[in-house]
Amino acid sequence: MSDRVKVLVIDDDPSIRDFLETLATRQGYGVHAVSDGESALASLDRIRPDVITLDTVLPGMDGLETLRRIKQRTPEVPVIMLSGHGQARTIVEAMRLGATDFLRKPFEVEELEVAFKKALENRALEEEVKHLRGRVRTEVDALLLGGDSPRMREVREIIEQVADTDITVLIRGESGTGKEVVARALFQLGNRRSRPFVKVNCAALPSELLESELFGFEKGAFTGAQKRKLGKFEYANQGTIFLDEISEMAPGLQAKLLQVLQDGEFSRLGGEADVRVDARIIAATNRNLEDAVAKGEFREDLYYRLNVVTIQIPPLRERIDAVPLLVEHFLGMYNAQYNKAVEKLSAETMRVLMNYHWPGNVRELENMIKRMVVLGSEQTVLQEIGQRGMAPVQRVADDDLDLAALGADLSAGRDLDLKAIAKRAAQIAEKKVIERVLAQTRWNRKEAAERLQISYKALLYKMKENGLSDGR
Repeated sequence: MSDRVKVLVIDDDPSIRDFLETLATRQGYGVHAVSDGESALASLDRIRPDVITLDTVLPGMDGLETLRRIKQRTPEVPVIMLSGHGQARTIVEAMRLGATDFLRKPFEVEELEVAFKKALENRALEEEVKHLRGRVRTEVDALLLGGDSPRMREVREIIEQVADTDITVLIRGESGTGKEVVARALFQLGNRRSRPFVKVNCAALPSELLESELFGFEKGAFTGAQKRKLGKFEYANQGTIFLDEISEMAPGLQAKLLQVLQDGEFSRLGGEADVRVDARIIAATNRNLEDAVAKGEFREDLYYRLNVVTIQIPPLRERIDAVPLLVEHFLGMYNAQYNKAVEKLSAETMRVLMNYHWPGNVRELENMIKRMVVLGSEQTVLQEIGQRGMAPVQRVADDDLDLAALGADLSAGRDLDLKAIAKRAAQIAEKKVIERVLAQTRWNRKEAAERLQISYKALLYKMKENGLSDGR
């Protein structure tokens, strides 16, 4: 019986109990029958039923109270209510308390069979969704949320708060940070997970093609339009559409997208009638939309429509503690894909990766690990990083310090000006750090100033002071 679906029958009528037991057994289920709510509750832990049938009228504790207590202890078990009265108030209360179905006595055998099947299918679906949510969270944690960055914990919290809603989400971050991973996590953890997920890269197509791709066209709309074509929005109906690089959309298309957001309607190219659509919109951009709005390149009203909930993904360089976890994940993934056995990277390579600036973010790291696995060598990647002037910070041993450069003459009997030596050491360290950060940002002074947490003017002054004004 442990391998079979188990049914718990709760009914005070012996003939009904016998009938239900015979029917369930004939369908291959294991059955345990009791005559009252108290006995049912006492047997729950021992039986662990997969589905329960429950009469509304019982001696002692009535059916609704029994249902309430069952749901408190085993909320995942579906309960089919049976009643000879079928009063609307009883049905509503049973459903409110969590009943899966409600059958009026006398019922047909087929009705009960369908009710069993539906209850078990719903439970299986819930278990699958629970498993899927756990797997998606694991993937998101591994690919995107690795490490213990407070900003990434905030991203995780927002995803879990808004995933199960239909609210519009704008995902922002540099190229390669994992915006699509976040979009797919929102979809898989949401209430539309069984519906389509449609991705559109707004930067990949010119404006005319993007319009027909998004909204479709009617036969004869233009030369070559020999039959009607449905757009991505129609394919995403009842599901989710992910608009990547939304900032690259032309102003005319932005107006049409705004109509979809406001009214849930649009018209195909060459079409006269409006098409109604119900699709959750998730958008992503690596540009500063506020600047685009200020320059007139992006509609302000569309910006406010999209910017309901914003998820800002920090670049990899700002959560460098995630690199080891990501390396382990990508090694496992590409070892399996290419039948390789690169178990781990050398300590030197990990040191290089931990000190690298990662302009391409997680995507760049993934591609590097992929090359290492395929080629079976770390050297090509190390050479590539070295050519960019981004070799790791060297750990300098105490006896390797250039004391002469610091003005520290340790000849016997000579006095030392420790304050002056410390000041000179700070100047040398400052110059090295500024030079390295400028190299890592490809001499982008604005970005370098942000990384060094100083003003742009202060950086220019320090560059001049340290003889770095001529750049490369």
